[in-house]
Amino acid sequence: MRRFIPVILIISAFSACSSNAKKRSKAPTPKDYPVLTMEPRKATTYTDYPAAIQGEQVVEIRPMVSGYLQQILVPEGATVKKGQLLFTISNPQFEQDKITAEAAIKSAEADVAAARMNVEKVKPLVDKDIVSKYELEAAQYTLQSQEATLAQAKATLANAETNIGYTYIRSPHDGVIGLIPYKMGALVNSTTTDPLTTLSNAGNVFAYYTLTEKQLLNFYDRVSGTTVADKLKHSPQVSLILSNGLVYQYKGKIETASGLISASTGTANFKAIFPNPQGMIPSGASANVRVPHTYDSALIIPQSATFQIQDKVVAYVLNDSSKVVSTTIDVKPTMDGQFYIVNSGLKQGDKVVLGATNLKDGFQVKPLPLNVDSLYNAVDTSNSNQ
Repeated sequence: MRRFIPVILIISAFSACSSNAKKRSKAPTPKDYPVLTMEPRKATTYTDYPAAIQGEQVVEIRPMVSGYLQQILVPEGATVKKGQLLFTISNPQFEQDKITAEAAIKSAEADVAAARMNVEKVKPLVDKDIVSKYELEAAQYTLQSQEATLAQAKATLANAETNIGYTYIRSPHDGVIGLIPYKMGALVNSTTTDPLTTLSNAGNVFAYYTLTEKQLLNFYDRVSGTTVADKLKHSPQVSLILSNGLVYQYKGKIETASGLISASTGTANFKAIFPNPQGMIPSGASANVRVPHTYDSALIIPQSATFQIQDKVVAYVLNDSSKVVSTTIDVKPTMDGQFYIVNSGLKQGDKVVLGATNLKDGFQVKPLPLNVDSLYNAVDTSNSNQ
């Protein structure tokens, strides 16, 4: 029996090698993967620009005359109407000036009456050659002098009344009162550093933001029109993203743009106007202006169908043999964070593998049918809610 053992061992070893060779020669079974065929679609992306908010009218309320703050008739944050009394200032000197001017007027009026009587008295005497005509001329000159004195007294009174009027500070337009840094009894004048308050009309608000030179050129390139004014007229409506991340309910319009690029910052100033009927956006707030860019025909790929190698975005593309080829693509993300708009690297009709993370080039897959409309409904819904 011992002489047959080597033969058995040789046969067993040969059988094992043959089995391993068959396993190595057997090709791996293609796995099922959903495959997206690239077709152009309409899509919108957005670019956010930090902005500073200002009311349509922001006015510093300052006193025209010096004096003590006698009354504060409105609280901070109050909504006021045009002509409403806001502050009163006490300056007794103005009242005294008015009394003095009124007395001067009475004195001047008496002098004018006396001079006129003298003219009337001298005139018939001159007509009868009783006195010289120079007497009449002198009387007339005296009358003119007294009338001038009366006019000056009246001007002094008007000036005193004007100064008194300045002690009553009224609202120049409808708006909202800002901070009031002074208390009653404080000495104020027109040269003080801080105004009595600020008055902002928030019926509309302006959002000021800046664009770099490159962004400005891209904006002009995307918007139809031959002049800057024409391009602004055809520019899309913009959104306002508030500091809490919420989208403001009213859309805005780019109203004006600076035609100059600042030499110090390299940016151009833009302004968008938003309605603010409820006054919910205060002047001085911060926000972001969201400017949309609509593509009539763009290739859109889910971000989940890509991966990154260093700073490159790569997708798995199937060739005609259903084998994987890793392809570098140039993309721009949509604002929902779910999709990319493909700038280059893919073309219409290319098939992209979805849900794959560790495939190798040459790996064969079995394409699965995909409901394209349900896939893109996510990006369409997200864009419509921006």
